[in-house]
Amino acid sequence: MAQFFKEKPNKSKQLSAKLTLDVTQLDHLGAGIAQHQGKVVFVAGALPGERATVQLVEQKKSYAKAKLISIANPAPSRVTPFCQHYSQCGGCDLQHMDTQAQREHKQTALVDLIAKLSSAEAVAENLVATPIVDDAWHYRRRARLATVFDKNTQRLQLGFRAASSNKIVEINQCPVLATSLSELFTPLAVNLNQLKAKASIGHVELTQADNGHFAVVRVTKNLPNSDIRWLTGFAEKHQLHLLLQDDTGQLTQLYPALATTEQAVTLPFYHLVSESVRCSFTPGNFVQVNGAINQAMVNQAIDWLDPQAGERILDLFCGVGNFSLPLAKKAAQVIGVEGVPEMVEQAKQNALDNHLDNVTFYHADLSADLSEQAWLGKIDKLLLDPARAGAYESLQWLQKMQPKKVVYVSCNPASLARDSSVLLANGYRIAQVGFVDMFPQTHHIEAMVLFELGK
Repeated sequence: MAQFFKEKPNKSKQLSAKLTLDVTQLDHLGAGIAQHQGKVVFVAGALPGERATVQLVEQKKSYAKAKLISIANPAPSRVTPFCQHYSQCGGCDLQHMDTQAQREHKQTALVDLIAKLSSAEAVAENLVATPIVDDAWHYRRRARLATVFDKNTQRLQLGFRAASSNKIVEINQCPVLATSLSELFTPLAVNLNQLKAKASIGHVELTQADNGHFAVVRVTKNLPNSDIRWLTGFAEKHQLHLLLQDDTGQLTQLYPALATTEQAVTLPFYHLVSESVRCSFTPGNFVQVNGAINQAMVNQAIDWLDPQAGERILDLFCGVGNFSLPLAKKAAQVIGVEGVPEMVEQAKQNALDNHLDNVTFYHADLSADLSEQAWLGKIDKLLLDPARAGAYESLQWLQKMQPKKVVYVSCNPASLARDSSVLLANGYRIAQVGFVDMFPQTHHIEAMVLFELGK
């Protein structure tokens, strides 16, 4: 019998009785689903086919949540989590499930959710694209480490947040992070604890870029010169681009040293090889964390949109030009729109660096009234890559845009399904649905859907 939770006595709190439930399936968030007294019970950590001993921790009118105590008959897809921090860290939540089973579950959940919440008919099997997958481990090229200073021990703790908590779980390795970054955890923690002003250290962002490794250390006040020298020595030893970031977001490069005070800090960049595009980005701004999957995703978007010379293509939520720049390489006229001003400026610079004069970038709040935006008008094709909230407000302008094709890239199947109903109501049909395994070992589902305007 697999044991997951050891109950601690708590005389001041009435605990629910232990229950034995049969888990029949997973929800789209990766929790096991069972039934008890007419209610759906969600059990995080349980897998289909398992008989689970659980304890209810939350009860609503139509559903309940339970914590997993033990499993009597482990499912064939259950595996021993690879990471030693798995039971505490909030970063991954599906390591107990075989990778192939994870992928099959996510694809099924994606297709079912789109059909259910968008009021679409069941997605035909021939419309489901081959999943985009790659290495399930060491795929993350970026991580943000949280810090907390313990006044009693005078020690700075460095790690990730615990699941559903602000508590820091100290980490000495992370198997979903690029190995070269994971290996920095222990020496970085030791180094930061040598600083006189270690209580002033905020989060630390680590990035593996095509032009080297970057570490951005957030500081709440100026560090003494002795700390600066110590950090610079650490960066030189580990060949890191080391930058400090203050309360205003201003970046100061410590290593390698800049030739003059006017010289701009070195920014990390990645290449999109198939289109010979280089994308630079500022630490803290969004980029896809899985480089190999991102490359494949961009390739699929180009294949689905099939951009032609002279076409007008709109890329909403464009970031630093991840899709816009490769599309422009195909000689289409591309318009990128983004809500973060700093990312718009970086996208413009990226266009210059890539010698592209057929792409234009604009700043706009894409959840607001867009009727007066100069760029809004008839287009040939549309690409959407919104945050978890989705693109519902932007899609209210479909009649004015009238694209023949729409590629929707989503990190939230629920908002994707909701937004799909808008497209379907406006005469579009689902031509392709693709699961993208951007975040193996977690419940998160990335997806791409191609919509085509009906004739």
